[in-house]
Amino acid sequence: MRILSGVKPTGRPHIGNYLGAIRQHIALQEEGHECIYFVADYHALTTVRNAEEMREHRRGVVLDYLALGLDPEKVIFFYQSTIPEHAELSWILSTVVPQGLLERAHAWKDALAKGNRDMNIGLFMYPVLMAADILMYQADWVPVGQDQKQHVEIARDIAEKFNHYYGETFKLPEPRIEKEVAVVIGVDGQKMSKSYGNTISIFDPEEVIKKQVMSIKTASVELKNPMPIENDIILSLYKQFSSAKELEELKANYLAGGFGYGRAKQVLLAGLLEFFAEARGRRNKLEKSKDLEEIMAAGTKKARKLAQETMSLVYERTGLV
Repeated sequence: MRILSGVKPTGRPHIGNYLGAIRQHIALQEEGHECIYFVADYHALTTVRNAEEMREHRRGVVLDYLALGLDPEKVIFFYQSTIPEHAELSWILSTVVPQGLLERAHAWKDALAKGNRDMNIGLFMYPVLMAADILMYQADWVPVGQDQKQHVEIARDIAEKFNHYYGETFKLPEPRIEKEVAVVIGVDGQKMSKSYGNTISIFDPEEVIKKQVMSIKTASVELKNPMPIENDIILSLYKQFSSAKELEELKANYLAGGFGYGRAKQVLLAGLLEFFAEARGRRNKLEKSKDLEEIMAAGTKKARKLAQETMSLVYERTGLV
């Protein structure tokens, strides 16, 4: 199966990103599928308005994914903006998209509801560019969370519209929903998100990660008393990065009393640092590497060949050639 996914470069990843998407992306490369992953820098332009910040975030996504185990020999990995056909196909698709379809998009409706004063046409057209990203590579599956399923549904609607007008051109993609991925709880008890400022980083300095872990919201319990194990943020996070035996040991300490949340947070911190130790080490080495642009150029070459094949078909169907 051909699998496609884009990663928007808007900042350093946190453990919620890892559990919700990055881990699945890396696992898929080992399952014999044809994986196409790209850094969605065109999409990031709707919010990132500083060139230096954009360069840093773009490069950061590449470093993060390679450090966490993405193998450029097993996947096609590239920057979206190095394939101009994405923007070209987006315009061509926009000529068959009803306005009402875009007005029903969740991101646009949410921005309207919140009275966002920085709304732009790029945000409104976001689903069309996303459809171009997906349809360009004739993807079979698009890995998404349940809350992002609509993006794939819109891409399918647009493909069906185009195919209706011009004949069979695009494959209809299917969402691949990771049902077992639970909502990752942030340090304040809400869903972990950069917008809430409640994340725990992967690659920030150790002292930053320690400060984040130590800020986790906990119940009010005297040190001598047992600590509740239900709805506990520390345990919910530790479960994702520890063995079953280690988790049971921490739960036993909770129930025994006299342990305290400070020590529990230290256990979680140690577990996180150990889990990501190799990745953090690899990222430090990659920071100094001169191979990154060569890796991305090789991915661009492979991706552009596929994009040009699709565009040749689109030109023929639309009479542009």
